[in-house]
Amino acid sequence: MNRDPGSFRRQRKTKTETRMRKICLTVVGMYLMLLHAFSQVSGTDSSGYKSRKLSLEEVNFVSGYYDQTADKSSVMGGRTDYKGNGAVTDLANGVDLKFVGWDPRGRKNSLTAGLGIDYHTAASQAYVDSNGRARNNGTRIYPTLDWTIGNEKKGTEFGIGAYYSAEHNYYHSIGLNTSWSKKNHHNGEFSVKLTGYFDQIKMILPSEFIPVDSVKNVPVTDSVVYITTASGRTQALTYVNGQPVGGNSKPVIPSRARDTYTASFAFAQVINQRMQASIALDLVYQSGYLGLPFHRVYLKSGKDTIENLPSRRFKVPIGLRLNYFLGDNVVIRTYYRFYADSWGMMSHTANIEIPVKVTPFFSISPFYRYYVQTAVTYFAPYEKHLVTDQYYSSNYALAAFTSQTFGVGMRLAPPKGVIGHLKVLEVRYAHYTQTTDLVANGISVNLTFK
Repeated sequence: MNRDPGSFRRQRKTKTETRMRKICLTVVGMYLMLLHAFSQVSGTDSSGYKSRKLSLEEVNFVSGYYDQTADKSSVMGGRTDYKGNGAVTDLANGVDLKFVGWDPRGRKNSLTAGLGIDYHTAASQAYVDSNGRARNNGTRIYPTLDWTIGNEKKGTEFGIGAYYSAEHNYYHSIGLNTSWSKKNHHNGEFSVKLTGYFDQIKMILPSEFIPVDSVKNVPVTDSVVYITTASGRTQALTYVNGQPVGGNSKPVIPSRARDTYTASFAFAQVINQRMQASIALDLVYQSGYLGLPFHRVYLKSGKDTIENLPSRRFKVPIGLRLNYFLGDNVVIRTYYRFYADSWGMMSHTANIEIPVKVTPFFSISPFYRYYVQTAVTYFAPYEKHLVTDQYYSSNYALAAFTSQTFGVGMRLAPPKGVIGHLKVLEVRYAHYTQTTDLVANGISVNLTFK
């Protein structure tokens, strides 16, 4: 479907303004609720090792808006004849409540409970139904719970956590993690974290691949077929002479499993009064269904099929950080990461951020990120895969590309707080470009209440 570029820009501008108003209203509403909550919590002394029950110490609220334009999408198999089919908007809101207390053995106990809710629109999502009739929006909800025990005398900390995510009706994920860290006598710290994610992916196929009723198994001209939207809503439509005549039954959508296991190791060291460094290594193993069932692939013959990828993937990222304090008002933060995996992808990431204190309580942090990656072995653009290929994908997240991110952050943290219990206010903006024609902008607001 062709779209008038001027009309499309106007529609995006209207959507952006509407969602920015939603962010402002959400921030104001959360701020009023948090003021009420803190008005009932008395201040506590965190010094010493007196036994104290868990009490609310800190609340962090983050709200962000993301807007993306692109002319390629995985749902469309990398086709570019539908302008803007890779357009995405996302409005995300999250809140963390941190409770702190000390047990009789003088150990610090921290319990952090979080809840995130995202609302997004995606132009290509409507084309899970080949006629573009599916919903192009959806929501994701993801609660988290983390508990840590820190022993300041021994310099150790142990933690466990749990995570859940539900996106529409087609993707559910459960995560569990455990962590341990130990400080040494030379201003260094070693940490290890083990994480497992156990996902279930509903097999929502593009509408042209949804099979006829398996019981009747009758021709499509006179049968019941499954029509499934991108949001996971499925209904059985009765076809008579090739025309849908309605139907209310809701067949069960089969699902496939995906498991991800990660072992993370990190060591941080204070080198001198001005310099700090750290190194981090992740070992990641994935198994199960590693593609997405509604990602189309168009073969060289012109026939379309569904993305097919290996059922195992091993990833190894290694990251290095170096922070240098250039006087009292300027910090230079640098980061480099190398990544390689068993699918043939390699990438390099370089990032620099320079926070500058304009006043003792206000700082500005410009940043820049450069990223480059090679394509996985199984990627090919629109109509480039062969029928003889064992694995195939036209998902441009697996393609070769370079990207750049420019942005700036601002942080306000007066000693007496910004207003009331609001102690820290942070705003961050980023502009992202990718050589696959993708352009994005994001802005986030972070509020810390104590």
